Amino acid sequence: MSSTHFGYQTVDEREKASRVRGVFDSVASKYDVMNDLMSMGMHRAWKAYTVAVANLKAGDRVLDIAGGTGDLSRAFGKKVGETGMVVHTDINEAMLRQGRNRLLDEGLILPTNLCDAEKLPYKAGSFDLVSVAFGLRNMTHKDVALAEMCRVLRPGGRLLVLEFSKVAAPLQKPYDWYSFKILPKLGQMIAGDAESYRYLAESIRMHPGQQELKAMMKTAGFGHVDVHNLSAGVVALHAGIKC
Repeated sequence: MSSTHFGYQTVDEREKASRVRGVFDSVASKYDVMNDLMSMGMHRAWKAYTVAVANLKAGDRVLDIAGGTGDLSRAFGKKVGETGMVVHTDINEAMLRQGRNRLLDEGLILPTNLCDAEKLPYKAGSFDLVSVAFGLRNMTHKDVALAEMCRVLRPGGRLLVLEFSKVAAPLQKPYDWYSFKILPKLGQMIAGDAESYRYLAESIRMHPGQQELKAMMKTAGFGHVDVHNLSAGVVALHAGIKC
């Protein structure tokens, strides 16, 4: 039996996906509200920066993995125009439904697929850009998922990974206090679920840091990887170019 981590717990690899699904099933309806509260609105700036780095043009083909409630899919869709394509995906049906409904309410009709990033149902070289925002740390086999993202990109295509990372050392103690004392309380008050937000804090600590993730991306087939630290490393944007 192979094991992996679920936050600070060690679980059977076969259990992790269902446990993560349970977390997001629980928080889906309050996900956007909680994002604003727990990041004090900063997640909007992080995503706007990601869109700027993407530098998309009309006609580009984009795959948004772990697209959730559709923030990036919506922004990408405006950049690629009617001649381009943005595919909005997630492994979690509740999150995907929230995102699809939100996009439809805004008059945006995008292809929406329920799929596993470790087994992407797309042909090699199908996309100019792949993005994954705040989803990679929840994947059981990150190396497999990164290799799949590389596979579906055209040569010279880019992967953008926006994810919580290792915060600068002077901020470590206050960041830990906020993560483990305040976030679960916010989760309980707003989403009625403290445990899912305790898992969030733990999963961030178990996720590879900036340099480790950069090395993983290079191993997966990205010849050049830039790391952009945002908010003193609370979040990092990794931008990789496929060889």
